[in-house]
Parts: sequence; structure tokens; C-alpha cells
Amino acid sequence: MSATAKSLKGAKPAPRENPLSEFVWTATDRRGKTIKGEMAAKSANFVKAELRKQGMTPETIKPKPKPLFGSAGKTVGPQDITFFSRQMATMMASGIPMVQALEILANGQKNPKFASMLKALRDDVAGGSAFSEALKAYPIQFNELYRNLVKAGEGAGVLDTVLDTLATYLERIETLKGKIKKALYYPTAVLAVGMIVSLILLMFVIPQFKNTFSAFGADLPAFTLMYVAASDFMLEHWWWLLILAIGGVVGAGFAYRASPQLQRTVDRLLLKVPVIGQIMHNSAISRFARTLALTFRAGVPLVEALDTVAGATGNIIYDEAVRKIRDDVAVGYALNLAMKQVGLFPPMVVQMTAIGEESGALDSMLFKVAEYHEQEVNNAVDALTSLMEPFIICVLGVVVGGMVVAMYLPIFKLGQVVG
Repeated sequence: MSATAKSLKGAKPAPRENPLSEFVWTATDRRGKTIKGEMAAKSANFVKAELRKQGMTPETIKPKPKPLFGSAGKTVGPQDITFFSRQMATMMASGIPMVQALEILANGQKNPKFASMLKALRDDVAGGSAFSEALKAYPIQFNELYRNLVKAGEGAGVLDTVLDTLATYLERIETLKGKIKKALYYPTAVLAVGMIVSLILLMFVIPQFKNTFSAFGADLPAFTLMYVAASDFMLEHWWWLLILAIGGVVGAGFAYRASPQLQRTVDRLLLKVPVIGQIMHNSAISRFARTLALTFRAGVPLVEALDTVAGATGNIIYDEAVRKIRDDVAVGYALNLAMKQVGLFPPMVVQMTAIGEESGALDSMLFKVAEYHEQEVNNAVDALTSLMEPFIICVLGVVVGGMVVAMYLPIFKLGQVVG
């Protein structure tokens, strides 16, 4: 064995470069003005040397303190990922290297958890990992669809374009989710306020009226006695009712997350509810079409794209249908025929898909399908809001108004007793 081989065999692997730490510094510039700032470096000495290179006199250099409650309280949400994707696309299109772009974004982050994540991505990419591989460490923030598209963009050399398209896609999806939440949360919030008002009347107002009328020895009307009995029951058993309500909500949420069968049942029932079901249908079709168009345009094979799209529809019934479509396409079926067989997609969607396949413009046709059904969701949400307002007013009028009538009925009887 040669001396060179022996030396290589006995050589120890190079020590891994220490990760950068955050430092807070105070320095004085040439005019004697005090300046404060932050810098990522291996040690305080590196910060001091860098400040002197910039013509400043260092005064204090301290490690950046961690937040009082850590970063667990502030999560990385879809808006953060959307903003990150857009900024990365802009900087990479401007010719800024990926490592430097990640460094800039990490230093500008106010969310400490996201900043830490971006620094870890920067270190992985600087160490030689592909960006799509580095993203696998954060599957919740960067799902399979995101990673697959980034990988396709890296392979085609158009990562900046893919990231910009992803940002637009995420914005559209979040807008769509917001519309659906508005349709579901608005009536829920108003009814919750009505329930709270009713509980206040039952527990605090009606008992006072009861004591007042009892002092005059007046017999209360049957309608009023019904609310008085409800008030007495609430005052006597409120803690059990509170425990039952909280336990019911928590138990239902846990059961829903733990049982795929329950999720399937709930999603199927939601699709059958008037107006709301149509919103869910249009939303699922829109997300299916936009996601498939995006992955297909990025160069992902159709079968693989369908596998990714299945989890993006937001509904288990559509999820299972898309997986069946994937299996049919994998054995040679045309996409439009596979979509027709599952019986969930309207004839117009199937027909436009067929035209897209025949003309070689499947992605463009699917984008048009997505835009049409997004507009349908907007129209349905506006219609639902208009329909729900008078319904909610009627419900609140009956519940709260009934209590008010029950409290005022004895006043007329009290006048007779006093007279």
C-alpha cells in the first residue's frame, strides 16, 4: 500500500463546521453615533472583526436572548410559506444564490421558529443537499406536493418559476379556504353569541325576576314557569353541563381525528347538505383541478401527479375517488374516462378534461376548470350568507325574544295583584 493511500486511510474526517449563532451588538460609528444591530456568526470575535471592517468600534456583543416562552407559541402557517415562496422566487430570479437568499430571509424573519427553520435549510443547502431534499425535514410546512414541484423545478432548471407558481397556488388555495370558513363560521359565531346571551338571561336575569314576583305573591304564567324551571336547572347543574359540553366537543374532535370511518361519514354528509354541500363539491373540484394542472405543467408524470393531488382535495370522498382515478390511469384509461367512472365530477369538467387531453393542453383546461369552480364557490358563499342572515335573525328572535316575553308576561299579572 502506498504512503498516500495509508495517509488517506488513517486520516480523520474533517470536523463539521460549527453552526452560526445570533449575536446582538452595539457599536459606535466614525461620527460617534451609537448603532445597534444583529449578526449571525461563529463567535463574538467574528462579530467584532466584522464591525471593525465596517469602520465601527464595537462596544457590547451578546448572544441574542431567546423568547421568554420559546418559539412554540408561534407556528409557521400557510401565509409564512406563501410569503417565503414568493420572496425566494424573486431573489433567485434576480440572480441571488440560494444560500444567500435563505440567509437574507432568515435574518428578516420575526417568527423565531420560522427563522430557525430557514437557517437549518440554509445549512443543509450550503452542505451540498438539494433544496427539495432539505425540505423533507419539515413535512408539515412543506407537504409532498410542494416538495415534488420543487424537485421538478430543480431538474428542469426553472426553480424560480416553480416557486413563484407555488406562491400563487398557495394564495388561491388559502383564499378558497377562507371563503369556506366564512360560510361556516359566520352563522356559527352569531348563534354562539345568541347562546351566550341566552345563558346570561337564564342564570342572572330570570332569577332576579323570580324573586321580585315571589315577593308580591303573584302566580307566574305557565310560559314564564317553563323558563324559570330551565333557569333553576342551569343554576343547580351548571358545572355538570359545562363539563359535558367541553367533554363532548373534545371527545368529538378526538374521535373525528382518530376514526377514518367517522371522517368519511362526516364528509359524505357534508356533501349532501343543501348549499353547503355544493360549496364543498365546487371547492374539492377546484382544488383537484388547480393542483393537477400545476403538477402536470411542472413536468410531473400524470400518475405520480394524481397520487400527490389526492390529499389536496380537502375531502375524503374526493381523496378516495382521485386514488381510484390514479389506479385506472395507471392501467391505461384516459383521464376523462377515469373521472367519469367515479361519478363525482360534473359532465362539463369531464368534457373539458377530454378536450384538454386531445389538444395537448390539459393543464390550461384544468386551470380554467379551477377558476370556474372557484367563482362558483364565491357565488355560493355570498348566497349562503344572504340566506343565513334572516334565518339567524329568526332563531335569535325566537330564543332571546321568548325569554323577554316570558319575563314581561308576569308584569301584567303583577298589575292585577297590586290593583
